[in-house]
Amino acid sequence: MNRTNGGANLLALRSHNTALVLDLLRGAGAVGISRLELAERTGLTPQAVSKITARLREEGLAVEAGHLASTGGKRRTVLRLVPGAGHAVGVHLDRDALRTVLVDLAGTVVAERCAALDLGAGAEAVVGMVAGEVEALAKGVRGEGRTGAAGADTVAAESLPALLGVGLALPGPLDHIRGVLHRVTGFPEWDGFPLRDALGRRLGVPVVVDKDTNAAALGLAVAGERGSFAYLHLGTGLGAGLVIDGAVHRGARTGAGEFGHQVVQLDGPPCGCGDRGCVEALCLAAVARGDLAEAARVLGIAAGNLIALLDIDLVLLGGRTIATARDAFLRGVAAVLDERARRAGEEPVPVRAAPGEVADGAAQLVLGPLFGRADA
Repeated sequence: MNRTNGGANLLALRSHNTALVLDLLRGAGAVGISRLELAERTGLTPQAVSKITARLREEGLAVEAGHLASTGGKRRTVLRLVPGAGHAVGVHLDRDALRTVLVDLAGTVVAERCAALDLGAGAEAVVGMVAGEVEALAKGVRGEGRTGAAGADTVAAESLPALLGVGLALPGPLDHIRGVLHRVTGFPEWDGFPLRDALGRRLGVPVVVDKDTNAAALGLAVAGERGSFAYLHLGTGLGAGLVIDGAVHRGARTGAGEFGHQVVQLDGPPCGCGDRGCVEALCLAAVARGDLAEAARVLGIAAGNLIALLDIDLVLLGGRTIATARDAFLRGVAAVLDERARRAGEEPVPVRAAPGEVADGAAQLVLGPLFGRADA
């Protein structure tokens, strides 16, 4: 991943500089990268790079992987990241389903589990189920078989395969900084629940909590989407994840991206949030009666409002409802945006299906800081 900010040869910024080096190692993949190129691309001195890479080798995060062809001088040694030296678990906690993935340092999903879920079953029951799924995922990787959802009261961190932490993504609104839920639409009993701390105590590893759409948007940015874009997620609800100039935009209260609750029909049907005529209510009602063309049209109108407000470069569509009729939604949303652009005499903003899953992005909530992702 190319960066505009270079490294700094100061002891106080050692972790920052290490993150720069790790990010370049990750980007180089199996081919690897030389110490000289690391110095050139980070702005660090060769001596600083040598110290950092020596420490990474000692910690098992990097290894030497051969030499570059000689150009007349000493052959340069190539270094590469060791993907299996660390893992993160990503969890997508939806209203009625739970997906967990184990992701290595390279971002590759090495194991996954799926289970039915009732978000209304109560906080303690849901936390216990998530903890059990995380442990079962790790046991499957160790070849110890698969267990049920009910885990022990505490899962020892050392029993998990070099687990750096758990990223948990679920419908908002919530407080990303404190890991506390607010009044999730349709599930008021979760309001004020300290999900991050409760799950962290149960698992014994660091936990990061964010909205499902933010996690998905982060995963897309890490995977290579550039510039400013919106990820629109239509499943059991409707929300948006926003990336502005390469960084996830959450807002001061993690309130950005509550896309589904913009009112587009003043006398429309009631929504679970208490308003009438919200995009989410209109979209889900159209889907329920099988009118996907209308659902896509409404989604396109809402996407057009977002484009007009934020001047984004790209719209990405995801979520289980989109997946069931991807082409219909892509065509319908694109048609609305194309018409709006034509009237304004502008080029239409492209619409594409989003690759990856929310759980994959949730794992990046943990891995991001390791590679210098300040927006994680």
